[in-house]
Amino acid sequence: MDAFASIPMGELMSLGAGLIVAGVITGVLAGLFGVGGGAVIVPVLASLFEHLGAAKGYEMQLAVGTSLAIIIPTSLRSFQAHRARGAVDMAALKAWAPGVVVGCIAGAAAASLFRSEWLKGIFACFALFMAARMLFAKASWTISSDLPGKAGMAAYGLFIGVISALMGIGGGTYGSLIMTLHNRPIHQAIATSAGLGAIISIPGAISFVIAGLPHQAGLPPLSLGFVSLIGIALMAPVSTLTAPLGVAIAHRLTKRKLEIGFGLFLAAVSTYFFAGLLYSASA
Repeated sequence: MDAFASIPMGELMSLGAGLIVAGVITGVLAGLFGVGGGAVIVPVLASLFEHLGAAKGYEMQLAVGTSLAIIIPTSLRSFQAHRARGAVDMAALKAWAPGVVVGCIAGAAAASLFRSEWLKGIFACFALFMAARMLFAKASWTISSDLPGKAGMAAYGLFIGVISALMGIGGGTYGSLIMTLHNRPIHQAIATSAGLGAIISIPGAISFVIAGLPHQAGLPPLSLGFVSLIGIALMAPVSTLTAPLGVAIAHRLTKRKLEIGFGLFLAAVSTYFFAGLLYSASA
């Protein structure tokens, strides 16, 4: 426990409180935007592990793997709440599933080959692109009038799985974007994309455990591969309890208000990561 013994108790308590607060935010966002909360979990955990100085260059991989594990119960709770309101397109979810599972396993296997800075840069660029789409897109900005056939959905699923596993996001962000580009209502897009979290996070988290085992000696205490058991213990219960609150808020908002809220959230996440990268480059 040397990595933790070197930090004052008061600081550790502050970090623990921060993780619990992040868990509340994660749960609300999971229900509100169908994103699983990974866009909040990853930057919080990456900062924590970097602060501890115990991950030896694998801070981002550990944050991503832990995020995927935390997303499992949160996404399931969010998906169940949206489905109870009849907002989920189960046909679209089933069409995505095979490609998503294959993609997330491949993405997790490749994650250990990337430097943490590269993953942060990819994360920031995608978040910025999606923020622009939500904030400035017009109703006419669509690819087609409906979702593609089985082959197209499988290809989308593969892309969602790979990129979500690399960045620790449950896939809801990309699922929502794809569905809105294919002329689906934002509420249905968010509700359906909430189901992607469980499909991605379970095989993704297992894959990150396996990928991190060769690096176990250099990881913080109470880590299982690239998954922090401490992070799961502090964040998962809180985020799971608060997910239905986000669902209730989402169904009270208009389509445009929901899009603006989602866009601002993504813009903030992108800004956070770009600022961190610039600070590291100038240090």
